[in-house]
Amino acid sequence: TLICCPNSQSIFMLSSPGPPATVRSALVSDAARIAELGAHVFSASFGHSVEPHELAAYLKTSYSTAAIQEDLTDDFKDVLVATDANDQIVGFGYLNCGSDEPCLANVDHKVELQRIYIDPGAQGKGVGSLLAKELECLARERGFRNMWLGVWKENCKALQAYERWGYRVVGGHSFTIGSVVQKDLIMLKSL
Repeated sequence: TLICCPNSQSIFMLSSPGPPATVRSALVSDAARIAELGAHVFSASFGHSVEPHELAAYLKTSYSTAAIQEDLTDDFKDVLVATDANDQIVGFGYLNCGSDEPCLANVDHKVELQRIYIDPGAQGKGVGSLLAKELECLARERGFRNMWLGVWKENCKALQAYERWGYRVVGGHSFTIGSVVQKDLIMLKSL
Protein backbone atom coordinates (compact mmCIF):
# COMPACT_ATOMS: atom_id res chain seq x y z
CA THR A 1 0.00 0.00 0.00
CA LEU A 2 1.28 3.43 -0.94
CA ILE A 3 1.19 5.97 1.85
CA CYS A 4 1.37 9.60 0.74
CA CYS A 5 2.96 11.52 3.55
CA PRO A 6 5.31 14.23 2.19
CA ASN A 7 6.07 15.51 5.69
CA SER A 8 6.92 12.13 7.14
CA GLN A 9 8.69 8.97 6.07
CA SER A 10 6.96 6.34 3.98
CA ILE A 11 8.27 2.78 4.16
CA PHE A 12 7.77 0.34 1.32
CA MET A 13 8.84 -3.23 0.69
CA LEU A 14 10.85 -3.61 -2.49
CA SER A 15 9.44 -5.79 -5.25
CA SER A 16 12.33 -8.23 -4.97
CA PRO A 17 13.75 -9.74 -1.81
CA GLY A 18 15.69 -7.32 0.30
CA PRO A 19 15.35 -4.80 3.08
CA PRO A 20 12.66 -2.11 3.12
CA ALA A 21 13.34 1.20 1.38
CA THR A 22 12.35 4.45 2.99
CA VAL A 23 11.26 7.43 0.90
CA ARG A 24 11.52 10.84 2.52
CA SER A 25 12.00 14.49 1.67
CA ALA A 26 15.63 15.32 1.02
CA LEU A 27 17.51 17.41 3.54
CA VAL A 28 20.20 19.98 2.78
CA SER A 29 22.58 17.61 4.58
CA ASP A 30 21.86 15.04 1.82
CA ALA A 31 23.27 17.32 -0.90
CA ALA A 32 26.74 15.75 -1.12
CA ARG A 33 25.38 12.20 -1.52
CA ILE A 34 22.73 13.31 -4.03
CA ALA A 35 25.45 15.11 -6.00
CA GLU A 36 27.71 12.05 -5.91
CA LEU A 37 24.93 9.67 -6.93
CA GLY A 38 23.63 12.03 -9.62
CA ALA A 39 27.08 12.47 -11.16
CA HIS A 40 27.69 8.72 -11.10
CA VAL A 41 24.38 7.75 -12.69
CA PHE A 42 24.50 10.58 -15.24
CA SER A 43 28.05 9.60 -16.24
CA ALA A 44 27.16 5.92 -16.54
CA SER A 45 24.08 6.70 -18.63
CA PHE A 46 25.35 9.49 -20.87
CA GLY A 47 29.13 9.74 -20.50
CA HIS A 48 29.81 7.68 -23.62
CA SER A 49 27.91 10.19 -25.77
CA VAL A 50 29.96 13.32 -24.98
CA GLU A 51 33.58 14.36 -24.78
CA PRO A 52 35.12 13.87 -21.31
CA HIS A 53 35.83 17.59 -20.82
CA GLU A 54 32.23 18.46 -21.74
CA LEU A 55 30.89 15.87 -19.35
CA ALA A 56 33.13 17.18 -16.58
CA ALA A 57 31.92 20.75 -17.16
CA TYR A 58 28.27 19.65 -17.11
CA LEU A 59 28.73 17.64 -13.92
CA LYS A 60 30.45 20.59 -12.26
CA THR A 61 27.49 22.88 -12.93
CA SER A 62 24.64 20.40 -12.44
CA TYR A 63 25.90 17.83 -9.92
CA SER A 64 28.15 19.72 -7.56
CA THR A 65 27.19 19.79 -3.90
CA ALA A 66 26.55 23.54 -4.22
CA ALA A 67 24.22 23.00 -7.21
CA ILE A 68 22.25 20.35 -5.33
CA GLN A 69 22.05 22.56 -2.21
CA GLU A 70 20.59 25.28 -4.43
CA ASP A 71 18.03 22.79 -5.79
CA LEU A 72 17.08 21.73 -2.28
CA THR A 73 16.28 25.32 -1.31
CA ASP A 74 14.46 26.18 -4.56
CA ASP A 75 10.77 26.86 -3.88
CA PHE A 76 9.85 25.37 -7.27
CA LYS A 77 11.50 22.00 -6.59
CA ASP A 78 10.70 19.12 -4.27
CA VAL A 79 13.34 16.43 -3.87
CA LEU A 80 12.70 13.00 -2.41
CA VAL A 81 15.30 10.38 -1.55
CA ALA A 82 15.07 6.62 -1.11
CA THR A 83 17.25 5.14 1.59
CA ASP A 84 18.16 1.55 2.32
CA ALA A 85 18.05 -0.24 5.68
CA ASN A 86 21.38 1.44 6.60
CA ASP A 87 19.94 4.91 5.85
CA GLN A 88 22.15 5.20 2.75
CA ILE A 89 20.65 7.14 -0.14
CA VAL A 90 20.08 4.74 -3.03
CA GLY A 91 17.93 6.98 -5.20
CA PHE A 92 16.43 10.42 -5.60
CA GLY A 93 13.79 12.17 -7.64
CA TYR A 94 12.79 15.77 -8.33
CA LEU A 95 9.48 17.48 -8.94
CA ASN A 96 9.87 20.83 -10.70
CA CYS A 97 6.81 23.07 -10.91
CA GLY A 98 8.77 25.91 -12.52
CA SER A 99 9.40 24.34 -15.94
CA ASP A 100 7.45 23.91 -19.16
CA GLU A 101 7.74 22.76 -22.77
CA PRO A 102 6.06 24.15 -25.92
CA CYS A 103 4.45 20.79 -26.70
CA LEU A 104 2.69 20.98 -23.33
CA ALA A 105 1.18 24.46 -23.85
CA ASN A 106 -2.39 23.12 -23.74
CA VAL A 107 -1.83 20.85 -20.72
CA ASP A 108 -3.15 22.34 -17.49
CA HIS A 109 -1.99 21.67 -13.94
CA LYS A 110 1.32 20.07 -14.93
CA VAL A 111 4.56 19.40 -13.08
CA GLU A 112 7.85 17.96 -14.28
CA LEU A 113 9.43 14.77 -13.01
CA GLN A 114 12.84 16.34 -13.51
CA ARG A 115 15.16 13.59 -12.32
CA ILE A 116 14.80 10.09 -11.01
CA TYR A 117 18.17 8.43 -10.45
CA ILE A 118 18.79 5.08 -8.80
CA ASP A 119 22.11 3.68 -7.59
CA PRO A 120 23.13 0.85 -9.96
CA GLY A 121 23.21 -1.58 -7.03
CA ALA A 122 19.57 -0.79 -6.23
CA GLN A 123 18.27 -0.87 -9.81
CA GLY A 124 15.75 -3.56 -10.64
CA LYS A 125 14.54 -3.77 -7.04
CA GLY A 126 11.58 -1.40 -7.29
CA VAL A 127 13.25 1.70 -5.86
CA GLY A 128 12.55 3.75 -8.99
CA SER A 129 8.90 2.73 -8.98
CA LEU A 130 8.59 3.61 -5.31
CA LEU A 131 10.08 7.04 -5.84
CA ALA A 132 7.88 7.64 -8.89
CA LYS A 133 4.73 6.68 -6.97
CA GLU A 134 5.62 8.92 -4.05
CA LEU A 135 6.45 11.84 -6.39
CA GLU A 136 3.11 11.34 -8.15
CA CYS A 137 1.32 11.32 -4.81
CA LEU A 138 3.07 14.52 -3.78
CA ALA A 139 2.15 16.12 -7.10
CA ARG A 140 -1.52 15.19 -6.66
CA GLU A 141 -1.50 16.59 -3.13
CA ARG A 142 -0.16 19.86 -4.55
CA GLY A 143 -3.03 20.04 -7.05
CA PHE A 144 -1.25 18.86 -10.20
CA ARG A 145 -3.18 16.61 -12.58
CA ASN A 146 -0.45 15.86 -15.13
CA MET A 147 3.20 14.92 -14.85
CA TRP A 148 5.73 15.21 -17.65
CA LEU A 149 9.41 14.42 -18.16
CA GLY A 150 12.17 14.61 -20.72
CA VAL A 151 14.20 11.49 -21.50
CA TRP A 152 17.05 10.90 -23.95
CA LYS A 153 15.65 8.90 -26.86
CA GLU A 154 18.60 6.47 -26.60
CA ASN A 155 18.04 5.72 -22.91
CA CYS A 156 16.05 2.56 -23.60
CA LYS A 157 16.01 1.36 -19.99
CA ALA A 158 14.46 4.60 -18.76
CA LEU A 159 12.01 4.74 -21.68
CA GLN A 160 10.77 1.25 -20.83
CA ALA A 161 10.29 2.19 -17.18
CA TYR A 162 8.39 5.36 -18.04
CA GLU A 163 6.12 3.48 -20.43
CA ARG A 164 5.43 0.88 -17.71
CA TRP A 165 4.55 3.76 -15.36
CA GLY A 166 1.97 5.09 -17.83
CA TYR A 167 3.84 7.87 -19.65
CA ARG A 168 3.34 8.46 -23.39
CA VAL A 169 5.46 10.44 -25.86
CA VAL A 170 3.92 13.83 -26.72
CA GLY A 171 6.86 15.71 -28.25
CA GLY A 172 10.57 16.33 -28.05
CA HIS A 173 13.28 18.89 -27.39
CA SER A 174 17.02 19.31 -27.68
CA PHE A 175 19.31 18.75 -24.71
CA THR A 176 22.77 20.26 -25.06
CA ILE A 177 25.92 19.16 -23.26
CA GLY A 178 28.88 21.17 -24.50
CA SER A 179 28.94 20.83 -28.28
CA VAL A 180 26.66 17.78 -28.32
CA VAL A 181 22.95 18.27 -28.99
CA GLN A 182 20.89 15.25 -28.04
CA LYS A 183 17.24 14.58 -28.79
CA ASP A 184 15.03 14.09 -25.76
CA LEU A 185 11.49 12.81 -25.86
CA ILE A 186 8.84 14.61 -23.82
CA MET A 187 6.51 12.16 -22.10
CA LEU A 188 3.27 12.91 -20.27
CA LYS A 189 1.10 11.08 -17.76
CA SER A 190 -2.28 11.96 -16.26
CA LEU A 191 -2.34 11.70 -12.51
